[in-house]
Amino acid sequence: MHETHLVTIDRHILDEERRFPEARGAFSNILTDMALAAKVISREVNMAGLLDIIGQAGHRNVQGEDVQKLDTFAQNVIYRAMDHSGYLACMASEEVEDVIPIPEKFPTGDYVLVFDPLDGSSNIDVNVSIGTVFGLYRRVSEGGPGTLEDCLQPGFRQIAAGYVVYGSSTMMVYTAGNGVHGFTLDPSIGEFILSHPDIRIPQSDLVLYSVNEAYCQRWAPGVRTFVDRLRSRGNCSARYVGSLVTDVHRTLLKGGIFLYPGDTRAPNGKLRLVYEANPLAMIMEQAGGKASTGQGRVLDVVPSSLHQRVPFFVGSASLVDELEACLAETS
Repeated sequence: MHETHLVTIDRHILDEERRFPEARGAFSNILTDMALAAKVISREVNMAGLLDIIGQAGHRNVQGEDVQKLDTFAQNVIYRAMDHSGYLACMASEEVEDVIPIPEKFPTGDYVLVFDPLDGSSNIDVNVSIGTVFGLYRRVSEGGPGTLEDCLQPGFRQIAAGYVVYGSSTMMVYTAGNGVHGFTLDPSIGEFILSHPDIRIPQSDLVLYSVNEAYCQRWAPGVRTFVDRLRSRGNCSARYVGSLVTDVHRTLLKGGIFLYPGDTRAPNGKLRLVYEANPLAMIMEQAGGKASTGQGRVLDVVPSSLHQRVPFFVGSASLVDELEACLAETS
């Protein structure tokens, strides 16, 4: 009989911390607080069909998009879970234009949290999976309130990254630079349980690609060439939900490639470097995959603004390499 061990996310985080005798616990506590915020958001997402929470909040975010009520709720939950801990110098969110300071009544710490509180919230009304994405950095400024410089670090400086999928089950996936691990929420006990240890992106004879092909006429020629070559092989299949975290999560577990290219109307695409591309790129690299802007490694891009957008190609390393080659051929 196969023996399984129940490991909670808190236990797993503490076990990882013990590998570093110099650790003081702040980093572990931040991840634990994110898990708590995810539980609260998950509860509200699962009740969305029963409560008066579906729909728009009546204003637009910095991206000019309508803010959903659950976006606002998720933003506030993460902020309130993190603002008083004393571990963060500041935060930055896709929903807020500027750096989010820590309230003066609370101490500041050595870390910076960047996050997209609820990606794909426009899918809530039709019961499609949505998610939260986050990345964690050490501050570069010297003490006091965190600064814009602390938030505009290249992704390779992340010390942790993760996402939460709110779907048929709620799953939190994170890396602290030592592999990728997935935890599924057991609502009966209110705990994230280790369900996917040491995730590695698989190689498969069936190539899965994920992209919104409705925009194909607006893509760069290299992207069209790449997708055409995939389809001509006869061993590929298209999978696209339209919810970033869900599409990347499937790619991580099943293999293949996810594409969000720029196009003639949005040359840099629509995904945000700081809040979406960098955390997901770190996770994919830690799982043996690759993430590219089409011109090079996502994690090497130095952000010039909090809400900078980039083309995003992520998945199996061989497929991302092939995509980059197609773009180079046609440039």
